[in-house]
Amino acid sequence: MSEVERIKHRRAIEALRAGVPNRDAVLALGSTQPEIDRKFREQLQNVGAQLQGMLVQGGFGAGKSHLLEFLLQTALKENFVCSKIVISKETPFYDPVKLYRAAAEAAIVPRRTGDAVTEIMTKIDTNSQAYADFYQWANRSSNLSQMFAATLFIYERMPGAYNGEARNRIIRFWSGEKIGSAEIKKWLRHCGEAVTFNITKVSTKELALQRFKFATRLMVAAGYAGWVLLIDELELIGRYSQKQRGKSYAELARWMGRLEGWETTGLTTIGSIIDSFALEVLEGKNDLERVPGKLMAGGSEDELLLASQAERGMRIIERDAIPLTSPDNSLLQAVYAKIKSIYADSYEWNPPDVAGLEKLQATTMRQYVKGWITEWDLKRKYPDYEPEIEAGELKVSYTEDKDLQVSPEGESEE
Repeated sequence: MSEVERIKHRRAIEALRAGVPNRDAVLALGSTQPEIDRKFREQLQNVGAQLQGMLVQGGFGAGKSHLLEFLLQTALKENFVCSKIVISKETPFYDPVKLYRAAAEAAIVPRRTGDAVTEIMTKIDTNSQAYADFYQWANRSSNLSQMFAATLFIYERMPGAYNGEARNRIIRFWSGEKIGSAEIKKWLRHCGEAVTFNITKVSTKELALQRFKFATRLMVAAGYAGWVLLIDELELIGRYSQKQRGKSYAELARWMGRLEGWETTGLTTIGSIIDSFALEVLEGKNDLERVPGKLMAGGSEDELLLASQAERGMRIIERDAIPLTSPDNSLLQAVYAKIKSIYADSYEWNPPDVAGLEKLQATTMRQYVKGWITEWDLKRKYPDYEPEIEAGELKVSYTEDKDLQVSPEGESEE
């Protein structure tokens, strides 16, 4: 085995030991969820104007993050730009502004490295029919701010003296940074043409949602199949305030493709959530009844719509989330054999067979894997030692956390 392959295998073992799957671990082990893989491939093949989404659920350590990483690698091979987003304090699910920035920052372009939007603009052919269709859409779409058409025009036409500065600034705007109408107008004057764009105020939330549409179409114009968003740890929603949980449920309905009138070409999503969420939050906190009531308390049309959307998102968690299948004996044996081989290559050592954890319905794949590796680690360093490995259950907390309840960014921007 080459030294490069040995290093890849060592990285895979280190990731599996820590319980955090990386590319090397995922490529070495493959997927343990063939039915979800099949549905995801169908989702990629059917990507179109109507946004499609899939929600998967499983217990802690059941392999949700491993699955998302495997699906990310699958989508990259199918020529999709991919963004894996982990919901956190810095990326609250109810705030599309921060969600977009996280998606743009995490975006991976097939066969390229570096900033995603920069790489896409390097590859794009402005003389192609695909770009001409995209340019026409950006200029004629009634659901898109003219800021996008104006900055696209400037990116193409800016004279050499200002070209570098303007292009860098525009790429940052397309990636989620703010930009002012005065700055856009100044650049239009430098272009030396009397071009008028009707640039009006738009809420930061709406502008972020428009960025998702614009960026996806830009990717398609550059020759990519589309954009895949992989959203992990959605169970953090359960620790938000009641109102923010309601907004998050509404956003879940959006990203699962269940909101009428919100369509975009080439975008598809998959999210993961802990399987106890429906029982502990939707029922335990009575969100199914209380959240819609909280959101529609004022009685306005917007509040009634948000309550309806939130209810739709909760029903997706309750009824449509696809459970990860538990590993059976044949799968466990196959995974055990793969990891044993990788471990042997990593340390140039012949690991003995180990008993591992007791095979119980509640034992997760992560626990099996960490149990095997831990035993091999101990036997490699202390050959005469007979370890006894025990696994404990980690219970997910859904207690509201004020540190997570960050207000969304400002309501309007030019």
